[in-house]
Amino acid sequence: MFSRQDKVAVAISGGKDSLSLLYCLNKLRFSVLGIHINLGIYKNNYSDESEKFVKEFGEKFNIPVLIYNLKDKQKKGIDDVVRQKKTFKVCATCGMVKRYLMNRLALENGCNVLATGHNLDDEASRLFGNILYWQEEHIEHQSLVLPEESGLLKKVKPFTFFTEKETSLYAILNGISYIREECPYSIGAKTIKYKEILNRLEFDSPGTKLRFLKGFYSFKKKINITSLRTFKGDKKCIKCGMPSTKEICIFCRTFEEHPFIIEKV
Repeated sequence: MFSRQDKVAVAISGGKDSLSLLYCLNKLRFSVLGIHINLGIYKNNYSDESEKFVKEFGEKFNIPVLIYNLKDKQKKGIDDVVRQKKTFKVCATCGMVKRYLMNRLALENGCNVLATGHNLDDEASRLFGNILYWQEEHIEHQSLVLPEESGLLKKVKPFTFFTEKETSLYAILNGISYIREECPYSIGAKTIKYKEILNRLEFDSPGTKLRFLKGFYSFKKKINITSLRTFKGDKKCIKCGMPSTKEICIFCRTFEEHPFIIEKV
């Protein structure tokens, strides 16, 4: 996934998985930088509470953390986008914003690998949903490692085979405080329903999730599924210079009045 010569950006939300991953990699003496995005979700004070846990974590363990406030920099947070565009999918837009900013901020701060805290429960439920609806491109994208390509950093998931319960215990045992509330926009999300289904299967047959995910990776390797992480053509957004399938990328179109503002640490 990476070596000690790499500088690893860890996407941190303020939750147990991402903070545990950053703590673990730092403890193992890898060169790391935590990156947190305050998304401007103010229902239940969600974004500010998440940021509070991130700040406390960085100070307690003396680990470098970069915090990017979406509303401060782009004059518009996720709540504002929701109010402006009533019909769009909130989770899809939020995911796009996080992917764009994590990649961009990591690049601008000298990182060459981006790590996320996705665990076994996350990855198994994602695979279950993608197979259920035969999302072929998403199935091909699902991997422990996505290579660097066309301005996109190498992306890795070191916690893929650890359960949610295991990362929770790791955080508790190491004195890591984390936000326990779910994002208010995730209520009723399909991924949560998929997790519930898989948890029932796991209860009846322990090890089901691990066999399901490992079996997929083994099968994927045997039939040589190639990654579709390729942009059609070599376009770059004319506003921010990041990879895009169109002249102006979806991030800049969403925040078109306020171009990307670089922040370094």
